[in-house]
Amino acid sequence: MIADVACLAPPLFGGVSSGSVPAPLQAASAVRPLYLAVGATVLVAAIVDILWTTLWVDGGSGPLSSRLTTWIWRGLRQLGGTRSRILSLAGPIILTSTLVMWVGLIWGGWTLVFAGGENALIAARDDVPLTWGGRIFYVAYTMFTMGNGDFYPPAGVWQIASSLTTASGMLFVTMGVSYVLSVLGAVSNKRSFASSVSGMGADSERLVSAAWDGEDFDGLHLPLNSLASRLDTLADQHKSYPILHYYHSEQAKHASAMAVAVFDESMTVLRFGVPEDEQPDAVLVDNARSATQNYLETLNNAFIDPAEETPPPPDLDRLRAEGVPAVADDEFADALDELAERRRKLLGIVSADAWHWPPIDS
Repeated sequence: MIADVACLAPPLFGGVSSGSVPAPLQAASAVRPLYLAVGATVLVAAIVDILWTTLWVDGGSGPLSSRLTTWIWRGLRQLGGTRSRILSLAGPIILTSTLVMWVGLIWGGWTLVFAGGENALIAARDDVPLTWGGRIFYVAYTMFTMGNGDFYPPAGVWQIASSLTTASGMLFVTMGVSYVLSVLGAVSNKRSFASSVSGMGADSERLVSAAWDGEDFDGLHLPLNSLASRLDTLADQHKSYPILHYYHSEQAKHASAMAVAVFDESMTVLRFGVPEDEQPDAVLVDNARSATQNYLETLNNAFIDPAEETPPPPDLDRLRAEGVPAVADDEFADALDELAERRRKLLGIVSADAWHWPPIDS
């Protein structure tokens, strides 16, 4: 009698007795190599892209993120043209799409991995293997919680895989949130830098004229040093987060692309358009031009090309009309010829951001 009762007793902890195991579970857990290979590939691609984008400072965006960013931006450019309201949504849309892509790839990758074992996941109530819907549900709640007990991996490697699913969800979601906060902080720096430059002048001629006090440019030294330092920081942030290039401002005075063009053209005028004995501190000017060069080096990460044409030169006659000393036009033109590639890059940034060449208030 005791033996009979023991045979009828339910197994402990969700186990199954050999006499009640469904046919699929009696066989050895069949492996599906194709699902395992595809799932592992998707997971590796997602993890590499996340780590590349969030942790590699000089690497820019990952291979998947960079292409997604470019496709969305080009699509919005075709849809909205130069309408600032539509393009101002590009940054948030790209950032959200990147996060959704990362979560989707990890979710899909783990789902395929668990599909790689015929009995990798079991329903706790009836001890039968899960359907595709069950696998998707299991991976979702395992990624974001510790699970609810409705489904479980039978033993061995699948239990380890479940633990890794939870770890990957917690780790990479946290990294994604940190990435978002860093990007939003850098967006604020972009707007602040642009507002500071546009407040000094809407184009290079006005900025230089405003800096001239009738005798020298000494009053420009402090703001010039500050702007150069901020532009260096902004360049480093663009290297780390190329998505910043796609945060478009609705107003030109808040557009960093316009501000960088005005700032560097002003430095060009001060360095090559003003007589040497009237120029501000050469070290400060060269430092400012170096900051712009650092910014221009971020264009490759954002797939921004130099413009085909050279932008119009600054008008030295406007400076002379304001009493600012200036070199001969021919001498200035020769200097601009040597800076043609640099100035085409500046125009490329402005055009890529759907703006026009300064003045800002045009």
